Amino acid sequence: MNDLCFTISRRKNMVKYFNILILAVVMSSVSGCSVFGESGVEIAPYTVLEKEESFELRHYDRLVLVTTSMEGLEGQNSPFSKLFDYISGNNSVEQKIAMTAPVFMDQRDMQSETMSFVLPASFSFADAPRPEDPSVRLEELRDYTVATITFSGFLRQNNIEEHKALLENWIAQKDYKVTGLAKAAGYNPPFTIPAMRRNEVLIPVEKNGGLE
Repeated sequence: MNDLCFTISRRKNMVKYFNILILAVVMSSVSGCSVFGESGVEIAPYTVLEKEESFELRHYDRLVLVTTSMEGLEGQNSPFSKLFDYISGNNSVEQKIAMTAPVFMDQRDMQSETMSFVLPASFSFADAPRPEDPSVRLEELRDYTVATITFSGFLRQNNIEEHKALLENWIAQKDYKVTGLAKAAGYNPPFTIPAMRRNEVLIPVEKNGGLE
């Protein structure tokens, strides 16, 4: 019972800090924010390979991420604080870095395991400033092909799980092979009208025998 209560509390805190994070992204990056979903920040570039309604097969050439664990959700140890400190200058060259969208959260066992910011496309893994906080790390994803589903509403765990199941069914119909963890992605500040929010679940895939 204690473990269950801890898990429920952790998920509530995850949503709380995710919303704080998105608010900080928008308030620090744009002067005029819209409740209708336009944040004005750079979105990680990708190519759509296939689209069916809310589903896409999508390819990212390269993503440079700054990532930290979702463990330690309070105060200066929160994922928000650690990642925001990094882009605010807590890095090897004290460089301030612009925010982008989306914010990713790796999914494992029906909860978020890590939180990641995507660095602007102008950064490579080699030239990105190194984190000063040892619990924050840089990662690079190359040739990253994912199946995605886009949905609105609040980015809560039950909403993530519902759409992850729909995406997994689409993947099975397409005969794709899952090659890694799912990610949840959020694009909007917390005051955006729920119906106008852009959320996603992304699952890395390849075609059985290799994607053409």
